[in-house]
This record gives sequence, structure tokens and C-alpha cells, in this order.
Amino acid sequence: MTFSTHLPTHSPTMSSYDVVIVGGAMYGSSVSWFLADNPDFNGSILVVERDPSYMACSTVHTNSCIRQQFSREINVRISQFGADFVKNLRQYMGEDVRVPNLPIHSYGYLYLADSEAFSSVLKESQQVQAACGAGTKILSAQDIKHDYPFYNVKDIVSGSHNRIDEGYFDGGTLFEWWRRSAKEKGVEFVGNEVVSMQRNNQGSRVESVTLKSGEVVSCGTIINASGPRAVLTSRMAGIELPVEPRKRFTFIFDAGQPLDRDLPLTIDPTGVHMRTDGQYYLAGCAPDVDLAVDYDDYEPDHNIWQEKVWPIIANRIPQFEAIKLVNSWVGHYAFNTFDQNAILGYHSQVENFILVNGFSGHGLQQSPAMGRGISELITYGEYRALDLSPFSFDRIQRNEPFNEKAII
Repeated sequence: MTFSTHLPTHSPTMSSYDVVIVGGAMYGSSVSWFLADNPDFNGSILVVERDPSYMACSTVHTNSCIRQQFSREINVRISQFGADFVKNLRQYMGEDVRVPNLPIHSYGYLYLADSEAFSSVLKESQQVQAACGAGTKILSAQDIKHDYPFYNVKDIVSGSHNRIDEGYFDGGTLFEWWRRSAKEKGVEFVGNEVVSMQRNNQGSRVESVTLKSGEVVSCGTIINASGPRAVLTSRMAGIELPVEPRKRFTFIFDAGQPLDRDLPLTIDPTGVHMRTDGQYYLAGCAPDVDLAVDYDDYEPDHNIWQEKVWPIIANRIPQFEAIKLVNSWVGHYAFNTFDQNAILGYHSQVENFILVNGFSGHGLQQSPAMGRGISELITYGEYRALDLSPFSFDRIQRNEPFNEKAII
């Protein structure tokens, strides 16, 4: 299955904007909303989205999960703000009565360790999370069996579980309201495509962008929010990024014998994960050979369900031996091959080019904090609420990866 975009293009209303954002999905919408909502920012904002149907973007293929179980403090803090923003969406949007209450289904993540080495990693990470106020607990195999009798824990040493502000939520609603509210605050969204960028003679600034429809638009700041296509956008400014599209598979299934309680988002030691999803269950995984794919390649691999996912979840939960596949889809991670963490902030050589890229599967849950941070960076020249500088492009140039042990 491939998606191609043959939609009519729309022209912007002006020839110059203070901020031009390339990509209008989750991050383009988040950054534009936080900028427009910032009382200290009064500039003009243009968001250019090549696929205004959003049918092929990562945002619509997300599983809408959120967790605090990371090994680095800043990632925990980022998710904690994300949880607060989701739960208090109406308050953050000025008590607009149209904005729905958006709960987090806090079934929690349950990491299962099948070795003493991995168990030690979970314990170390739990200490970081606890210092941030997260409710993560380390469970023995017996504890897990007591709380969730349906698991097979014969090969399990321990687990890590947190049921406070950890689980999943309706990411589509968050995206919808960011976009809607940003438009009402004056942000201009156009269905179009940036096809080239023009830099000054020194190559130190992007002065304008050319759209597919032919217009040349001047910009004060340019933001790359292009998801898996990030490097295609950055190359227009002469910038290379270690970001590529990688497939991730999601399966929705019904169980002949439903579980008697909610299934936490369970990360099996094999890497397959599963959770309750309304009246059904959801499972997901990466392919065994995890390589870059074409940007429009969403072709399913039916063997993954039959030969990998089903056997693994049936082994972990014997009640899942009798299940029926209801739906499935393929999405893309914007995969940062350098260290699987965000690349954020101004580029070191092209001084008005801002990167919001490479989230490697963490994008939705991190989008509130990252959108707020970019708004601060543009408005004040610095991060204020959270220091997001560890995600700067400079670390790639220094060859100093930001090591995060809790990557799914």
C-alpha cells in the first residue's frame, strides 16, 4: 500500500512571514499553537502542509501512548508536562467550553525483564523516575502474577509498572484542537509544498522558500516539522539529518476469552507490545529487519502477525491463543539513527533554521513540551520551562549521543 498526494494546492495570503513551518501535522500544529498562544509573540505564522488530508502522516497512525518510564530525567519531565497538558486541555486553551475533557487511560506501561541485566536497568530507571515524582514500581514475577493472573511469567525476572498518568489518550483530538485553535489565533495553514529554499550569500540564513504553486515566500524563521521526511526538508537548506522513515506495525484483535481486567501496555522482552484498546486489544512491533523504507511505502507484511506477533502474545497470555485479527495498519517512525531521540532547536550553521525532528516513536507524548519549548526559543531566545538543550543538533556534530535506555 502506498499513498500519493495529488491534492489541489493553495496559495498563502502574504509574501512574507515571521515564521514558516514546513509540516502541519502534530508538530507543525503544536509549535504554531504554542507560538500563537504566547502573549509575548506577535509575529505572523505560515504552516505549509503537503498533505492536508493527513492520511499518510505519522500523526494519524500513532497509537497515542504516553509514559514516564524513561531512563533520563528530561524525558520523564517532558512526558509529565505532556500528561498535565492532555488532562487539562480545556484549561490550557483558555477554558474554551468547546474543548472536550481528554482523559488518560492510565493502564500503565509494564516492562517485562527476562534477565537480571535488564532487571537492573529497570531498577536504575525507576530511581530516576521516582526522583521526578513518577509512580513507577518494580514488581517481582510473583507480584505481576498476583496483579495480572493471566500472564505467563515463567521466564520473567521482574517488571516495571506505573499506573499514574501513563497509558494512552485520544491523540487525534489533541491534534484537532491544536490546529483549530491555532487557526483561530491567526495562524495560516495552506495545503502546499515547499520545494526549495533560498539562502543568503553566506549560506547562514534561509531568506525565502519556494512553494509548489510557484510563490516565493520570505521568512524570518524556518521550522522543519516534516516528520519522517525531515531530511528532504533540511537538504533544501544544505543540512543533513540522521532521520529516516521506518515501518511500525499495529494490529487490533478480538479475544475469544477476554481478560477479566484491563491489559497494561505490556512490553514483552521480544519487543512486541500489547494493551487494551476499548473493547479490543492492540499489539505492535518493529520488523525483524528494521531498515529505512520509501517515504510512501505503507505496504503491510501479513507474515509478521501470523509468524511473530500472534505466537509471542499467545505465549505471554495463554488466553490469547484464540484471537481474531480485526484491523491492522502500518505507520512510520521518524527514526533518528544517531540516538533515537529528538533533534531540537536552531541549527548551528544555518542560524534561522529550527529543527523539530527525529522523535523515533516518542513524538506524540513529547509534543506539548517540545512545542512549548520551541515557542520559548523563538520568543525569548532560550528555553524557560524545561531545558531542552540536550536535544540540540550540536550533539550530533560532537558525536555525543543522548543515551536513553527506554526505547521501544
